[in-house]
Amino acid sequence: VQLQASGGGLVQAGGSLGLSCTASGRTFGMVAWFRQAPGKEREFVAAIGRIDGVTYYADSSVKGRFTISRDNAKNTVYLQMNTLRPEDTAVYYCAAAKQITTRERDYDYWGQGTLVTVSS
Repeated sequence: VQLQASGGGLVQAGGSLGLSCTASGRTFGMVAWFRQAPGKEREFVAAIGRIDGVTYYADSSVKGRFTISRDNAKNTVYLQMNTLRPEDTAVYYCAAAKQITTRERDYDYWGQGTLVTVSS
């Protein structure tokens, strides 16, 4: 089972960036993005159900700016991030779970993380 995250990089505040997460080895019920900023705990960002495509987002800090989507044919989940802010700077991880959940402890499989840096 492997999750491969890609798409991180450096962007100016107000800019956009897209992340991809490709899964291989098995199918999952849910794929999510988490992030961990320097000196902070990892936090939930967004998740999407593999079958029904229902989406879940963290609080108002990302809702309306970030969009999660999926392409089941490619086993890939995307996170489009718009109007980025310096406080969005973090290592972004994709993760997969068997069930529908947004709880970090329920995610059994994790990608390697990709760094997003937003400059002011």
